[in-house]
Amino acid sequence: MKAIIVGGGIGGLTTALMLRARGISCELFEQAETIRELGVGINTLPHAIRELAGLGLLDALDKVAIRTYELFYLTRHGQQVWHEKRGLDAGHEVPQFSVHRGRLQGVIYQAVVERLGSEAIHTGCRLGAFTQDEGGVAAYFFDRAGQHAHTARGDILIGADGIHSKVRETLIPNEGPPCWNGLMLWRGAADWPAFLTGRSMIIAGGLNAKAVIYPIAEGSSPASRLTNWAVMVRIGDGASPPPRREGWSNLGRREELMPHVAGFSIPQVDFAALVGATAEFWEYPCCDRDPLPYWTSGRVTLLGDAAHPMYPVGSNGASQAILDARCLADALARSEHPRQALVAYERQRLPMTADIVASNRRGGPEGVIDAVEQIAPQGFTDIESILSYEAREAIVRGYAAKAGFAARVVARQS
Repeated sequence: MKAIIVGGGIGGLTTALMLRARGISCELFEQAETIRELGVGINTLPHAIRELAGLGLLDALDKVAIRTYELFYLTRHGQQVWHEKRGLDAGHEVPQFSVHRGRLQGVIYQAVVERLGSEAIHTGCRLGAFTQDEGGVAAYFFDRAGQHAHTARGDILIGADGIHSKVRETLIPNEGPPCWNGLMLWRGAADWPAFLTGRSMIIAGGLNAKAVIYPIAEGSSPASRLTNWAVMVRIGDGASPPPRREGWSNLGRREELMPHVAGFSIPQVDFAALVGATAEFWEYPCCDRDPLPYWTSGRVTLLGDAAHPMYPVGSNGASQAILDARCLADALARSEHPRQALVAYERQRLPMTADIVASNRRGGPEGVIDAVEQIAPQGFTDIESILSYEAREAIVRGYAAKAGFAARVVARQS
């Protein structure tokens, strides 16, 4: 069996490794001229790290990432709503990693090159079209100038080509652009003095105005960390298109961001100074797509953001793509026919990810902050009088169970 993978992001590269581990050959095609380490920080949750550890990548990840120790949910005024341990300290068998997205992608990419060979990766190849018949799939790729660059033939085609997926557009014509909910996200990272444990994560504020801070790598000195930050603020009602196209390469504008930064008070970190010390940062309109009725047509299926783009809450986007890769590879390895495998993969993954997309639209686990801020917008004296521990736990733990990363043994947190 041979698979054609369209897209060289985290989902596509992980799929290549998963297939290789099961003796299934593949070729990967990426439209960019090189696979570069783009983006800023992300969290990769234990259920996804378990899959990467199974591929032998844990030591490599430890060299480029931070093992997240704890997570604080605060109101935008800095009052604590929830606190919990994460990763190994929460009872998981593997860590949670806070990591630069590009470095995570780089670890997986290097493993693909080492195990499959560089000849299995084709860059500068934009998918133009594909056809399928009873015997397989043919995909036609073009370079940036529009010249035919490559024709690939395989048993299946996997569209891991992101929120603007050409494969999805072909399977679901006339779907229209991604859905913008009116939220704009700004993200950056700077070398900054370590705060709390040096492995702590803070999320302050609800869905309409949120700040996120966590370290993603060692810093320039033992007392500092490369510290990722994000600000997400509602700037529109979502009824009109976003001001700029969705993408991770749009440079942010300081004059647009800083007035929003001033609205947060975070005792553990001088947030305004951290943002101000960041030389350049990026903006991203928060977009997703409505869940599809199907991902698969014959020998072609979708994976990762091409299948289920979701709002960046709950630390789940890349993690779900990794889980997709494991599920698809397993289905292909145990099924008698590739079309049967793709249907089994879709049947397992589509409903779960559709639930997560819907939950992220409501704020995901961070909805516990929204619940508190709605009741006490100006702050509180006693959190228990606002929202009980049991009510807060139901929001946070309910999301973890839905997304598949609830710890087997969890001590009462706060």
